[in-house]
Amino acid sequence: MASRPATLPAAVAPVLVGTAVAIRAGHFSALPFLAALVAAVLIQIGTNLANDLFDYRKGADTSARLGPTRVTQSGLISPRDVERATFATFGLAVLIGLYLVAVGGLPILLIGLASIASGIAYTGGPWPLGYHGLGDLFVFIFFGLVAVTGTYYVQAGAFSYTALAAAVPVGLLITAILVVNNVRDIETDRLAGKRTLAVRLGRGATRLQYAACLAGAYLVPLLMWLGHQESWLFWLPWLSAPIAVRLVRTVSTREDGPALNGALKGTGRLNLLFALLFAISLPWP
Repeated sequence: MASRPATLPAAVAPVLVGTAVAIRAGHFSALPFLAALVAAVLIQIGTNLANDLFDYRKGADTSARLGPTRVTQSGLISPRDVERATFATFGLAVLIGLYLVAVGGLPILLIGLASIASGIAYTGGPWPLGYHGLGDLFVFIFFGLVAVTGTYYVQAGAFSYTALAAAVPVGLLITAILVVNNVRDIETDRLAGKRTLAVRLGRGATRLQYAACLAGAYLVPLLMWLGHQESWLFWLPWLSAPIAVRLVRTVSTREDGPALNGALKGTGRLNLLFALLFAISLPWP
């Protein structure tokens, strides 16, 4: 429950897409791929644990929240034990990261340290990013751009503009997961002083943000194909579009917790399905 399984596709999707670009370029490497996948999942779980702990300490998680049960706020696990689990999870990510650094060098070290730091700083520290409306931007950067290009780099040993372009739809869909979470929690976050982007924009504009994230994700494969960075199978991710339409309709018309919790899980599943289809489409000529 504390690891928030519904959000874990956000860790898997960038690694799949980054690896697909590596296959396209003839640079696939199995061990770095597996290590990157496990490290990404551990960083996601560590971030979720840190978020559970720090939101509780800052008073953002209360009995009035509409989302799934949080283990610290509900008393299922003590704050001290959640803190230990957070450090242990990030510690395991660091151990795996040592291998990735040996393969990819200094850039991978910087990426790993920055990713862990942003995971903690999202809700922790003296100036938590999520409390100042920067959560969406940092999720897009680290779970999208950095994760995809970093996965490619650790296998190819070089930067790729194709990987950067492929990272955009992944980042948009992962950001959409956060947008659903934040639009659901607008009222309780506002009362707790948590000034997320959703709180700042309001419910209507945040719903438009969600729709724009999904629409942008489906536009990128077409643009990549027109720019000769995608194969003739660029349309393959569009097979998931009916799911996206249903999710946009739900987020645009519903405000109750159960419906938006379902949309949160659905966006996570859409993210993974889109990434799988996108990854299949990329390596072909």
